Amino acid sequence: MPRKPLFNLCFNIFAVHISIMAKKKTNTESAGPKKNKKDISVGVVGSGSFATAIVKMLVENCKVVHWCVRNEFVKGAIELRGHNPTYLTAVNFNLKNLKLTTDINELVSACDIIVLATPSIYLSDTLDKMNCDYKDKIFVSAIKGIIPKVNDVVAHYLRDEFKIGFRNQAVIAGPCHAEEVAMERLSYLTIATVEDETSEKLVEIFNSDFIKVHSSKDILGNEYSAILKNIFAIGAGIASGLGYGDNFTAVFVSNAIREMETFLEAIYEAPRDVNESAYLGDLLVTAYSLFSRNRSLGNLIGKGYTVKSAIQSMNMVAEGYYAADSIYKTSKEKGLKLPIIDTIYAILYEGKNAEKQFRKLTTKLN
Repeated sequence: MPRKPLFNLCFNIFAVHISIMAKKKTNTESAGPKKNKKDISVGVVGSGSFATAIVKMLVENCKVVHWCVRNEFVKGAIELRGHNPTYLTAVNFNLKNLKLTTDINELVSACDIIVLATPSIYLSDTLDKMNCDYKDKIFVSAIKGIIPKVNDVVAHYLRDEFKIGFRNQAVIAGPCHAEEVAMERLSYLTIATVEDETSEKLVEIFNSDFIKVHSSKDILGNEYSAILKNIFAIGAGIASGLGYGDNFTAVFVSNAIREMETFLEAIYEAPRDVNESAYLGDLLVTAYSLFSRNRSLGNLIGKGYTVKSAIQSMNMVAEGYYAADSIYKTSKEKGLKLPIIDTIYAILYEGKNAEKQFRKLTTKLN
């Protein structure tokens, strides 16, 4: 064999060998010491985007995460492919870390901590099937909407319908878009609960390299703020669809946080600072982010879609639409002056023209 081809062949073999050895070294180094996962019985109810994101957060720290999904198709697809077939499909799970079911009673019976992450309009249908013993269980709401059946927030629904007191409840607030969790971009959670021991346990199982967790005792404030920011995000989307720019949006959000503070103080007085991430931060990301489904709904309405057609064109639930009716009526009962809430309600539920309503709104903002 001529020298040059022989030399090339030897060089190629050597290069491949070096490449393989480098990969082995890199894999060994990156694996490092295995993280000691916690043997805590936790489960997630729901199979949408945020439920999937929460499961991803929890498998970082827990040996097994119980997951109650919508139906057998979703369960079978996850078991077959290792990912949710509809939402956050890029997130792949090690099936050894999951215990899937479609039975709410099976999950609740097996878990000490239950994270509720269904859309608000489906929660009552899900929990109405719960007939197992759930005494002393911790229920964590990741739901940012009003329960239509009782026209109230999840915290009150659990307390009144299931006798689950606030000591056995917690609320998850953002700012934390599911899509960024899927990409492991640094995100922040605020977990509100009245019990320090519960707070410490929840921080322990949610905190990770890409999730930073803060604690709060303002359960109702965090829950209502998460609902309000969705309504305000619809308004920000409408403004965008109508052609308003960044200057107006900044004024809009500035007024929105003041309306949020007014509403929260009227509903439940507590030591809180609405400039903290769970309030203002969550409002900002939901009003500005292209990942925001509520902003997307508003944008369609601003561009001329009817409310009905805008809702039908979306493949995810925009919680702000359903919440706007309840929040508007509550604000009227309390005698509150909330021009942004009034404007969004008029567009969503009274069929008022978005362009005309926002033109009027501009005279009320400062």
